[in-house]
Amino acid sequence: MVTKTPKKKKVLKQGMLSNVMHQFDNAANIVGLNPNIRKILEVTNNELVVHFPVRMDNGEVEVFTGYRVQHNNSLGPYKGGLRYHPTVDIDAARALAMWMTWKTSLAGLPYGGAKGGIQLDPAQYSNPELERITRRFTYALGDNIGPELDIPAPDVNTNAQTMAWILDTYMSTKPPAERSMNMHVVTGKPIGAGGSEGRDRATGYGVFLTIKFWAESKQVDLKDKKFIVQGFGNVGYWAAYFLEREGAVLTGVQDAYGSIANEHGISVEKLSEHSQANKGSILGFGDAQSIDNTDFFGLDCDIIIPAALGNQITAENAKRIRAYLIAEGANGPTDVGAEEILLKKGVNIIPDILCNSGGVIGSYFEWLQNRNGEIWQLEEVMQKLEKKLRESFTKVSETAKDRKVDMRTAAFIIAIERLEETYLQRGIFP
Repeated sequence: MVTKTPKKKKVLKQGMLSNVMHQFDNAANIVGLNPNIRKILEVTNNELVVHFPVRMDNGEVEVFTGYRVQHNNSLGPYKGGLRYHPTVDIDAARALAMWMTWKTSLAGLPYGGAKGGIQLDPAQYSNPELERITRRFTYALGDNIGPELDIPAPDVNTNAQTMAWILDTYMSTKPPAERSMNMHVVTGKPIGAGGSEGRDRATGYGVFLTIKFWAESKQVDLKDKKFIVQGFGNVGYWAAYFLEREGAVLTGVQDAYGSIANEHGISVEKLSEHSQANKGSILGFGDAQSIDNTDFFGLDCDIIIPAALGNQITAENAKRIRAYLIAEGANGPTDVGAEEILLKKGVNIIPDILCNSGGVIGSYFEWLQNRNGEIWQLEEVMQKLEKKLRESFTKVSETAKDRKVDMRTAAFIIAIERLEETYLQRGIFP
């Protein structure tokens, strides 16, 4: 076993399921959702909990608990990430699977929603141990995932390498003649293993694009605007990278190890290099000061990008927020109480199911390429991603204006109405 240092602060998950249900109920009431369809959408289709043994480097066996919740597949195969984190449990998976259903529906993709993962802290395990854990989890899931059934992707603490292990394990369980037909069982793979150009930056780029579209709609120039980012992993890094290129200034960052700030600006590339050299931690970066975690969201800035875990912006810290825009790079980062406070203060919120949907759109492009035996160039992927996100943003903005609601409610209305139409047209079996 290996132990990563420095020591992480403990992050607690609370109430994500109640948050997503509140958001759903609010939009369903506004649209007058068919009560029979409402009964279907407020519960999950399938919930899988697996316990599986894995041999550690020291020869001891450890038993892990994995989850896969499949919420709804009326629009197409289940789609959603797998995360490795101590906060993973059945309620978290339920909430995240529901958000995926709304996200894929809003984006106009032929997908449903799912989510899952393993309850563990990956920092406590070696790379060979993580590979064995991942492969054993894949085997335990068996035919509950599949390229036309349920397609996992990277999420918190998982990456392209994780997907490559899942792909190889899953394909190995199939007859030789069928293996190449299962390349699209996961997305977010390395390029050499069937991945797509641009998938690595798709979520972060999508966060940037929705901020850019919002700024255009409000006639706001992003040059010299100050922004802070919570979470400096894949999503946070790429969102910051593209915003910096647009002329905005990164002034604060928080990760699992602590918080730093510099009102004059933090170089995204230099911080990334420091983080990679410091075992993933931003602490100790020379061009910024360390600040208390409780002061982070109160920093003087224009834009906040929460790109870590759920329920980070709460009723307690929302009162201290000075930014006028929150772009949700994470899933469910703003709880219901905080949102009420922020909307009353006039803060704009680009909701997660729109803001971070670039990831699942990029995954869809990868899935299509694998399915059709095609290889798209980076420029083509990025152009298609921008076109798709602009369509979604425009729909949400117009619905918000027409219905006189906030952007989150508008996004939920669009997603729910599409699902309702599908059920009304197809009927209920038998």
